[in-house]
Amino acid sequence: MAGLLDKRLWIVSGKGGVGKSTVAAALALRSARAGKRTLVCEVNTQERVSRFLERPEAGPEVAQLEPNLWAVNVRPQEAMREYGLMVLRFETLYKTVFENRLVRQFLRFIPSLQELVLLGKIMFHLQEKLPDGRWRFDTVIMDAPATGHAISFLSVPQVLIQTVPPGPMAREAQKMRDLLVDPAVTAAVLVALPEEMPVNEALELHAALRDKVSLRTHAAVLNQSFPERFTEADLEALGGHPELFAVAQAHHDRAAQAVLAGTKLERNLHAPVYPVPRLFTPEFGRKAIEQVMEHLEPLVTGAA
Repeated sequence: MAGLLDKRLWIVSGKGGVGKSTVAAALALRSARAGKRTLVCEVNTQERVSRFLERPEAGPEVAQLEPNLWAVNVRPQEAMREYGLMVLRFETLYKTVFENRLVRQFLRFIPSLQELVLLGKIMFHLQEKLPDGRWRFDTVIMDAPATGHAISFLSVPQVLIQTVPPGPMAREAQKMRDLLVDPAVTAAVLVALPEEMPVNEALELHAALRDKVSLRTHAAVLNQSFPERFTEADLEALGGHPELFAVAQAHHDRAAQAVLAGTKLERNLHAPVYPVPRLFTPEFGRKAIEQVMEHLEPLVTGAA
């Protein structure tokens, strides 16, 4: 299977708390180290990626974290301004419309507008070019919202195409949808834990993205997996040591649970699943992200 390096837009999502920002940070670091000019986008949230990489917060403007790696926290107010300028073209007209207090209050109640401008800013950076014609960013990684919001967020272009009359907003929505559903451009990576609820939510997200967005799942990451370390023979040998046996049995059970979760994901997603072991570290920072990055190498490069 082709690796992520063959795509330009990597969308990372999953149930809240499964480690999708961890995965997004690790993928961004690996892409940058491959020589790709990489932008990682968090969506209107408390920044985690920059903190994981032990760098200052990026904020709402694109900021360089290190060589080949930039980050941005896409927030509604700033994204609204950029979208308004892109569509209306003239700053004076933008100020007349979007910086009017009453208009701003009104815009808050237009369905899907906030999601449109947030997604629009990300897609703008995906298509942004340097003066010499090269892409400003070779890779854009979207640390997408958690499952439920991700579905509504990514389906906004399709909803608008079906509901708004022809015009600038409809054209923007069509461009966004074309990029989202193009398998040569976009890859969705779903993150889960080896537990029933996160696995089920990943499968629900997969089905919703397929049916509502026409976005195919490229792969899944099974985070915090327990690799098997104790065989049945090992457990039997520890039978005379109750405390050691209890620890080994608990680890054995969690490893078996991870195998079942991975099998369920592969069978239903029809996509490869990449396990990332649980890391036991007092502080989760850059070193931990680099360890995760190493486990995701086959996902990034496509190597067996």
